[in-house]
Amino acid sequence: MHGGIEHKTSLLFVCLGNICRSPMAEGAFRAVAEARGLSCIVDSAGTASYHVGQRPDPRAVTIASLNGIDISGQSARQIERDDFFRFTHIIALDRANLEALRSRAPRNGTARLAMLMDEVDGRRGEPVPDPYYGETEAFEAAWQMITLGVEAWAERLLRESVRFRA
Repeated sequence: MHGGIEHKTSLLFVCLGNICRSPMAEGAFRAVAEARGLSCIVDSAGTASYHVGQRPDPRAVTIASLNGIDISGQSARQIERDDFFRFTHIIALDRANLEALRSRAPRNGTARLAMLMDEVDGRRGEPVPDPYYGETEAFEAAWQMITLGVEAWAERLLRESVRFRA
């Protein structure tokens, strides 16, 4: 609750520059949520300001597109203080970005911080390697991990929503 208003489930996926992993995670989660009838707000951001206003990396756009998801309209942004109140979950793609989020989180922030792979059995704390300096294969490998992660998060949120409705 922020400002006395309970808000619906909302996820913010975060990587360093918000042009590779987090836009792919945002797009993949949107698709999974829509397919499963999960109603939530989804966005992505970066901890750094390197690429603010830019579209996702063309390689990320291509990999997402090959998997039926269009992320080409996204625009990179940097995480801001209000995000720690606006979102119920802020999900980092690696440990360094999780630590950056923890160091920036306001003491009274309400978002729960976690890593993407935390909900995948046996892979808690595992980072999604940054494909930026790699070839197409690095983006494909990141996509595979992201897909596992977002599906596991969707399952968790579906279980929680059933529990809260009962």
